[in-house]
Amino acid sequence: MGYYISVEEDIKVYVEDLYPEGQQTILFIHGWPANHKMFEYQFDELSRKGYRCIGVDTRGFGKSDKPLTGYSYNRLADDIRCVIEALDLQDITLSGHSTGGAIAIRYMARHQGYGVSKLALFAAAAPSLIERPNFPYGLKREAVIKIIQDTLNDRPKMLQDFGDMFFFQYVTQSFSNWFLQLGLEAAGWSTAAIAKTWLDETLFSDMTEICVPTLILHGIHDKVVHFDLGEAQNQGIENSHLVPFRYSGHGLFYDEKEKFNKVLIQFIEG
Repeated sequence: MGYYISVEEDIKVYVEDLYPEGQQTILFIHGWPANHKMFEYQFDELSRKGYRCIGVDTRGFGKSDKPLTGYSYNRLADDIRCVIEALDLQDITLSGHSTGGAIAIRYMARHQGYGVSKLALFAAAAPSLIERPNFPYGLKREAVIKIIQDTLNDRPKMLQDFGDMFFFQYVTQSFSNWFLQLGLEAAGWSTAAIAKTWLDETLFSDMTEICVPTLILHGIHDKVVHFDLGEAQNQGIENSHLVPFRYSGHGLFYDEKEKFNKVLIQFIEG
């Protein structure tokens, strides 16, 4: 089932709700620059096993409205709160990939984990996607600035280049084309705005406020969110468990999808 949920006056986000009668709920927040469809191979299996799978298209992406503003982690976390309240969700597993993981962490801190009993982070862009004076593990600031410039100059080429570094395992040309289309469903301004957000946002203090069991899944060959960030999350989040994916890049949800789904289920059931 699909819903449009109001998050601000005249702004709605799209939510895909698969198997609403499921006893346990997983809310998925996608990474940049895709949308909820990136979790297709999780929805396929997990719904068949009885889980309610909810995928949100964050503002600016997928089928959601695409305003010019509202791309800070605070606002994006507030959008998630609107979804959780509108669907009356309780005791869910909140999960996020890449920037979606960063939004999930900000949500846990800003909204005191409202409605969430477990947290799952997949290649999360935290505590900082870029290198900083006290954190030498992220991307170079100049690399993100180039992504912003390329987005505004030739977004299809930027997305194609980004897709080429996304997966560690071989993907077919057809799959690559499909993944490119996910990025093209976003607006150019929102794609650039999220990249600009990476330059300013950090989540060091947010991680210390998380008090629910947390699963961290991270590919050791990740060229976008380096594995060091997964280790930093494991150190900064109490009661967290890091599972390295030794044959995965940034797209571990597809690179090792069988392992990914299995470990996620074990975590939810544990």
